[in-house]
Amino acid sequence: RLLLLCSPHNPVGRAFRRDELLDLIDICERHDLVICSEVLEHIRDDRRAVTEIARVLHPGCPLVVSVPRYWPEKVCWSISKAYRLTRGGHVRIYGKGELIDLLTAAGLRLWAVHWAHSLHTPYWWLKCVVGPQRKDHLLVNLYHRFLTWDIMQQPQTTRFFDRLLNPLLGKSLVLYFIKD
Repeated sequence: RLLLLCSPHNPVGRAFRRDELLDLIDICERHDLVICSEVLEHIRDDRRAVTEIARVLHPGCPLVVSVPRYWPEKVCWSISKAYRLTRGGHVRIYGKGELIDLLTAAGLRLWAVHWAHSLHTPYWWLKCVVGPQRKDHLLVNLYHRFLTWDIMQQPQTTRFFDRLLNPLLGKSLVLYFIKD
Protein backbone atom coordinates (compact mmCIF):
# COMPACT_ATOMS: atom_id res chain seq x y z
CA ARG A 1 0.00 0.00 0.00
CA LEU A 2 1.38 3.38 -0.98
CA LEU A 3 0.48 7.00 -0.51
CA LEU A 4 2.18 9.54 -2.77
CA LEU A 5 1.99 13.23 -1.86
CA CYS A 6 3.45 15.50 -4.50
CA SER A 7 3.12 18.96 -5.87
CA PRO A 8 4.76 19.02 -9.31
CA HIS A 9 5.13 22.47 -10.85
CA ASN A 10 2.61 23.91 -8.37
CA PRO A 11 1.91 27.07 -10.42
CA VAL A 12 -0.99 28.48 -8.42
CA GLY A 13 -0.65 26.81 -5.04
CA ARG A 14 -3.25 24.98 -3.04
CA ALA A 15 -4.00 25.23 0.66
CA PHE A 16 -5.85 22.26 2.11
CA ARG A 17 -8.73 22.81 4.49
CA ARG A 18 -8.58 21.13 7.90
CA ASP A 19 -11.17 18.51 6.92
CA GLU A 20 -9.17 17.67 3.78
CA LEU A 21 -5.99 17.28 5.83
CA LEU A 22 -7.80 15.00 8.28
CA ASP A 23 -8.96 12.88 5.34
CA LEU A 24 -5.35 12.68 4.10
CA ILE A 25 -4.19 11.64 7.58
CA ASP A 26 -6.81 8.89 7.60
CA ILE A 27 -5.51 7.65 4.24
CA CYS A 28 -1.89 7.79 5.47
CA GLU A 29 -2.74 5.68 8.50
CA ARG A 30 -3.66 2.81 6.17
CA HIS A 31 -0.43 2.80 4.11
CA ASP A 32 2.96 1.13 4.50
CA LEU A 33 5.00 3.58 2.45
CA VAL A 34 4.77 7.35 2.21
CA ILE A 35 6.42 9.35 -0.57
CA CYS A 36 6.46 13.07 0.07
CA SER A 37 7.77 14.48 -3.19
CA GLU A 38 8.41 18.21 -3.60
CA VAL A 39 5.86 19.14 -0.90
CA LEU A 40 7.61 20.22 2.33
CA GLU A 41 9.12 23.35 0.79
CA HIS A 42 5.55 24.61 0.24
CA ILE A 43 4.39 24.11 3.85
CA ARG A 44 4.86 26.92 6.35
CA ASP A 45 4.54 24.68 9.44
CA ASP A 46 6.83 21.96 8.13
CA ARG A 47 7.68 20.68 11.62
CA ARG A 48 4.01 19.92 12.26
CA ALA A 49 3.63 18.25 8.86
CA VAL A 50 6.67 16.03 9.44
CA THR A 51 5.49 15.15 12.95
CA GLU A 52 2.14 14.05 11.52
CA ILE A 53 3.76 12.05 8.72
CA ALA A 54 5.95 10.27 11.29
CA ARG A 55 2.94 9.64 13.52
CA VAL A 56 0.90 7.88 10.84
CA LEU A 57 3.80 5.93 9.32
CA HIS A 58 3.78 2.34 10.55
CA PRO A 59 6.89 1.10 12.43
CA GLY A 60 9.32 -0.53 10.03
CA CYS A 61 7.85 1.32 7.05
CA PRO A 62 9.78 3.70 4.82
CA LEU A 63 9.32 7.37 4.05
CA VAL A 64 10.82 8.91 0.92
CA VAL A 65 11.15 12.70 0.92
CA SER A 66 12.34 14.87 -1.94
CA VAL A 67 12.79 18.63 -1.94
CA PRO A 68 14.59 21.05 -4.25
CA ARG A 69 18.33 20.90 -3.57
CA TYR A 70 19.73 23.94 -1.78
CA TRP A 71 22.16 25.46 -4.25
CA PRO A 72 20.23 25.04 -7.53
CA GLU A 73 17.13 26.44 -5.79
CA LYS A 74 19.15 29.34 -4.32
CA VAL A 75 20.26 30.20 -7.87
CA CYS A 76 16.61 30.28 -8.98
CA TRP A 77 15.69 32.56 -6.06
CA SER A 78 18.65 34.84 -6.89
CA ILE A 79 17.80 35.09 -10.60
CA SER A 80 14.06 35.66 -10.28
CA LYS A 81 12.07 37.50 -7.66
CA ALA A 82 8.90 36.34 -9.46
CA TYR A 83 9.96 32.69 -9.01
CA ARG A 84 10.69 33.25 -5.32
CA LEU A 85 7.40 35.04 -4.65
CA THR A 86 5.05 32.83 -6.68
CA ARG A 87 1.78 32.36 -4.81
CA GLY A 88 1.71 28.84 -3.41
CA GLY A 89 5.40 28.44 -4.24
CA HIS A 90 8.35 27.56 -2.10
CA VAL A 91 8.42 29.16 1.34
CA ARG A 92 11.90 27.90 2.19
CA ILE A 93 15.03 26.29 0.81
CA TYR A 94 16.29 23.31 2.79
CA GLY A 95 19.90 22.52 3.41
CA LYS A 96 20.56 18.78 3.52
CA GLY A 97 21.50 18.80 7.22
CA GLU A 98 18.52 20.97 8.14
CA LEU A 99 16.06 18.58 6.49
CA ILE A 100 17.72 15.51 8.00
CA ASP A 101 17.55 17.13 11.45
CA LEU A 102 13.86 17.97 10.96
CA LEU A 103 12.96 14.39 10.06
CA THR A 104 15.17 12.64 12.62
CA ALA A 105 13.72 14.88 15.34
CA ALA A 106 10.35 13.35 14.42
CA GLY A 107 11.71 9.89 15.26
CA LEU A 108 12.71 8.75 11.78
CA ARG A 109 16.04 7.11 10.92
CA LEU A 110 17.91 8.13 7.76
CA TRP A 111 19.13 5.21 5.66
CA ALA A 112 19.94 6.64 2.23
CA VAL A 113 20.46 9.91 0.33
CA HIS A 114 20.83 10.76 -3.33
CA TRP A 115 20.30 13.60 -5.80
CA ALA A 116 18.08 13.48 -8.86
CA HIS A 117 17.02 15.41 -11.95
CA SER A 118 20.29 17.07 -12.97
CA LEU A 119 18.96 17.68 -16.48
CA HIS A 120 16.09 19.72 -14.98
CA THR A 121 18.34 22.25 -13.23
CA PRO A 122 19.34 24.24 -16.35
CA TYR A 123 15.69 24.28 -17.43
CA TRP A 124 14.63 26.00 -14.20
CA TRP A 125 17.52 28.46 -14.37
CA LEU A 126 16.57 29.33 -17.95
CA LYS A 127 12.92 29.66 -16.96
CA CYS A 128 13.90 32.04 -14.15
CA VAL A 129 16.02 34.14 -16.52
CA VAL A 130 13.20 34.64 -19.05
CA GLY A 131 10.42 34.87 -16.45
CA PRO A 132 8.86 31.87 -14.71
CA GLN A 133 5.32 32.63 -15.92
CA ARG A 134 6.24 33.04 -19.59
CA LYS A 135 4.98 30.30 -21.86
CA ASP A 136 6.07 31.83 -25.16
CA HIS A 137 9.87 31.51 -25.01
CA LEU A 138 11.15 29.17 -27.73
CA LEU A 139 14.24 27.90 -25.86
CA VAL A 140 12.26 27.21 -22.66
CA ASN A 141 9.58 25.39 -24.64
CA LEU A 142 12.15 23.30 -26.53
CA TYR A 143 13.94 22.38 -23.31
CA HIS A 144 10.60 21.40 -21.75
CA ARG A 145 9.84 19.19 -24.76
CA PHE A 146 13.27 17.60 -24.36
CA LEU A 147 12.64 16.89 -20.67
CA THR A 148 9.21 15.43 -21.40
CA TRP A 149 10.70 13.22 -24.11
CA ASP A 150 13.50 12.16 -21.76
CA ILE A 151 11.07 11.25 -18.97
CA MET A 152 8.81 9.27 -21.30
CA GLN A 153 11.49 7.51 -23.40
CA GLN A 154 14.31 7.20 -20.84
CA PRO A 155 17.06 6.79 -23.42
CA GLN A 156 20.29 5.28 -22.11
CA THR A 157 22.38 8.27 -23.16
CA THR A 158 20.46 10.89 -21.18
CA ARG A 159 20.01 8.47 -18.23
CA PHE A 160 23.82 8.09 -18.18
CA PHE A 161 24.42 11.86 -18.21
CA ASP A 162 21.70 12.46 -15.62
CA ARG A 163 23.31 9.94 -13.23
CA LEU A 164 26.75 11.34 -13.96
CA LEU A 165 25.68 14.95 -13.27
CA ASN A 166 23.32 14.33 -10.32
CA PRO A 167 26.01 14.69 -7.61
CA LEU A 168 26.84 18.14 -9.00
CA LEU A 169 23.64 19.47 -10.62
CA GLY A 170 20.84 17.34 -9.21
CA LYS A 171 17.77 19.58 -8.81
CA SER A 172 16.25 17.41 -6.07
CA LEU A 173 17.58 16.07 -2.80
CA VAL A 174 16.03 12.66 -2.05
CA LEU A 175 16.13 11.26 1.48
CA TYR A 176 15.03 7.80 2.62
CA PHE A 177 13.91 7.23 6.20
CA ILE A 178 12.44 4.39 8.16
CA LYS A 179 10.33 4.46 11.25
CA ASP A 180 11.79 2.13 13.89
